[in-house]
Amino acid sequence: MKRTISFIAICAMLISLAIAYSSEAQSDTKQKSDAQRTAQHEARQQKRAERLAAYQRHIDSLVLSHNFKFMPQTMQQLPAGIMRNLTNPNYEVTVWSDAVDVCIPFLKGYTPPYYPVVFNYVLPSVQNYYAEQTNDGWNVTFKSTMFSATDYTFNFEIYSHYGGAMLTISSPFYNSVQYTGNIIGI
Repeated sequence: MKRTISFIAICAMLISLAIAYSSEAQSDTKQKSDAQRTAQHEARQQKRAERLAAYQRHIDSLVLSHNFKFMPQTMQQLPAGIMRNLTNPNYEVTVWSDAVDVCIPFLKGYTPPYYPVVFNYVLPSVQNYYAEQTNDGWNVTFKSTMFSATDYTFNFEIYSHYGGAMLTISSPFYNSVQYTGNIIGI
């Protein structure tokens, strides 16, 4: 009987040592795995931050060089018109250092029902071109008559962080129309 109790005690001691060793090994492996995972996470964060900063510098250089294209995705007559999706890939406003190419829909009319028109002009010059850097990106403003008796003011709000932009075209005679879209290089 003493032998059986001794044998059981020895077996229990061996099992407890094996469990302690196994949990210690798992703890060491887990600590190494956590440290490795943290290092990889920090490396990914650093690479993402570098890519985001490079993209922001790219958008800033496009605006400063006056060589960018605005590709509208939606339009809305202000103050509370219907939001319309623009799927025509030909709608764009291209800004060069010496000209502006406009091919974009606009809603005209003094009272409802408003009628849609497409501004399709190459403007050899614009007045009061002004680019101002803001916390979010840039405000770019210029005016043109677009070969008519009405002054149109183009105001871009360009967000350098993600390349998005809002364009508002306003006129003293018609309601303003606002567009959302993206800025790309030419």
